[in-house]
Amino acid sequence: MSALHLSVLVIWLAFWLYWLAAALRSKPTERTYRRGRGAIARLFAAGAVLIGLHFAGAGTAVHSPVVIAAGLCLLVAGLSFAIWARTGLGSNWGMPMTRRVEPELVTIGPYRWVRHPIYSGILLGVVGTALALDLNALLIAAVMAVYFLYAARAEERTMGEAFPASYPAYRARTKMLVPFVI
Repeated sequence: MSALHLSVLVIWLAFWLYWLAAALRSKPTERTYRRGRGAIARLFAAGAVLIGLHFAGAGTAVHSPVVIAAGLCLLVAGLSFAIWARTGLGSNWGMPMTRRVEPELVTIGPYRWVRHPIYSGILLGVVGTALALDLNALLIAAVMAVYFLYAARAEERTMGEAFPASYPAYRARTKMLVPFVI
């Protein structure tokens, strides 16, 4: 395994270890929405990731030092953005399409610019990984983007129900996934 591959692996492992540790401080789940449909979407996303990993290294490795450096920067920036968003949510964080006991509408930190910055950050991290290591991973990013759009829309309905007075105004002034764009 090259130093580059090892570095990317360590970055992702550190991210997921933080994520698991932070999950222990979350509020209890009140209820889960669309259990069956959400499970199917997660299985689809997991399958796409496995297929993408299978094809990774099939001749589309990145050889340009500039592209590799840009990919590493995007990887770190994306995961840092997701961690910042996760930190801002605090104990309000939950698995996609769940509702926490005594939820709070968080509009600080990256939530000032996008409603789903965790999805944005992870997606940017995957794109960065693809640019740094193997362009086939862009297929993983595309499948993840479809899942994140699905999950974000479901979460938007949940947030609208939980915060009928304040969420519509928040939704009107912020973008869904990409600041100033989408």
